[in-house]
Amino acid sequence: MEASELREMTPDELVKKLEDAKQELFFLRARVAGQTPNPAKIRALREDVARLKTVLSEKGVKV
Repeated sequence: MEASELREMTPDELVKKLEDAKQELFFLRARVAGQTPNPAKIRALREDVARLKTVLSEKGVKV
């Protein structure tokens, strides 16, 4: 997800996307023992969360 795309969204949409990304990241980390989580997917989700938080702070929304 690109920052320019995120800047076009409303704050409510951004908060919803942030909640979804955090939840998906949590479930990836809490996988059943024996399964190796995909590190690239985890990294991408962490970057998306950071990007979402940055855009929200630019819009003046407290997270």
